[in-house]
Amino acid sequence: MTATIDLNADLGEGDSQDVELLGVVSSCNIACGGHAGDAQSMEATVREALAHGVAVGAHPSYPDREGFGRRRHFLSGEKLFSSVRDQLHAIHRVADALGTSIMHVKPHGALYNDAAGDIDLAQMVIRAVKTLPYRPMLVGPPNSALELAAESQGFAFVAEAFIDRAYRPDGRLVSRSEPGAVHSDLTVITRQAVSLALTGDVKTQDGEMITLRADTLCIHSDTPGAAEAARAVRQALGDEGVEIRAVAQ
Repeated sequence: MTATIDLNADLGEGDSQDVELLGVVSSCNIACGGHAGDAQSMEATVREALAHGVAVGAHPSYPDREGFGRRRHFLSGEKLFSSVRDQLHAIHRVADALGTSIMHVKPHGALYNDAAGDIDLAQMVIRAVKTLPYRPMLVGPPNSALELAAESQGFAFVAEAFIDRAYRPDGRLVSRSEPGAVHSDLTVITRQAVSLALTGDVKTQDGEMITLRADTLCIHSDTPGAAEAARAVRQALGDEGVEIRAVAQ
């Protein structure tokens, strides 16, 4: 049986590598107005994704442009619910006008990390997703509150791992504020991608090996050299007989 993996990137955030990445990845998560993005960027990115046959997803966040959605616990309660709901509907309207649907939802940055460990926040994210006229899949860390919330509400869940980020022994990402949190060495990135795709094993920052369930692998568009890294990863995965395919397919 041929191994398959989805390769995704966070796009529509103002980076110059988006078009190149769309020629490599199988899924994308498009900023929809919280940390980045507007109607024009959403439309341009959705159009480009469709032209490349890439599955379109939403990338909602805390409404924190100044902090690029990376400030923890930035907002809560109904104000946060309304913001996430509005972001989802904004990109839904764009996708619908272009004849497609949002296939998955992946929270961004601090919202992703906060909701991964907070079942109430994760349930709020699901409540916002439920206001869409269809049921996209939810993308998040394996064995997280986001996975529990999705499954409790009947949403398909896609377990994600990162190829350009360092991991802690507990399976969480090393904070971006710490040295070595973001990988820049192509050899490290490709080795981590192949290992995650084939066995789920990843070497942590302190050298320990842990195992993570991964249905999709993410590379960040704002990582220096992201497009080059994505091409190298796709080549390395292909050399190992791994097929790149969107989970939605």
